[in-house]
Amino acid sequence: MMKPSHTRFARTALRNVAVVLAIATLPAFAQTAVGQQQPAVSATEAEIRQFCTGIADAARDQRYLLQKQELEKLQADVDGRIAILEQRREEYEDWLGRRNEFMKQAEGQLVEIYKKMAPDAAAPQLEETNVILAAAIIMKLPPRQSSLILTEMSPEKAAQVASIMSSAGDPNTSKDPS
Repeated sequence: MMKPSHTRFARTALRNVAVVLAIATLPAFAQTAVGQQQPAVSATEAEIRQFCTGIADAARDQRYLLQKQELEKLQADVDGRIAILEQRREEYEDWLGRRNEFMKQAEGQLVEIYKKMAPDAAAPQLEETNVILAAAIIMKLPPRQSSLILTEMSPEKAAQVASIMSSAGDPNTSKDPS
């Protein structure tokens, strides 16, 4: 008869061998089990097509909804920018109106200043100003004084001023006479 400690050892050894055999044969059984289940899990092409057709409308609707939301965001952004541009346009028009009013007053006063100056003093100053402004001032002066100022100016500058003055009355001239 075996001793109880040997019996326990034999049982443990036998149990360990059974576990090792089970683990060793597990991949073979798992392969067979997976192979048996695979046809049941695998969908046919018709089922796939039916599924895709079933969700196509929902996917299209979701895509349209996302596109609509994106367009609404873009429209809101464009509307915001238009509002800012309108505000800036109004500010610019206000500034331009004030500037034009100032220029009318200043131009009238400027012409009066040059009208009272001696031609030999006015000519060097007008040579240093913008050619268009110089031409505008000289045009508003009496012809005798204008001719004296042009005589005192350098020939190049006087020619530019005279060219602008002559083209100012021509309706076929572009807006920028220089």
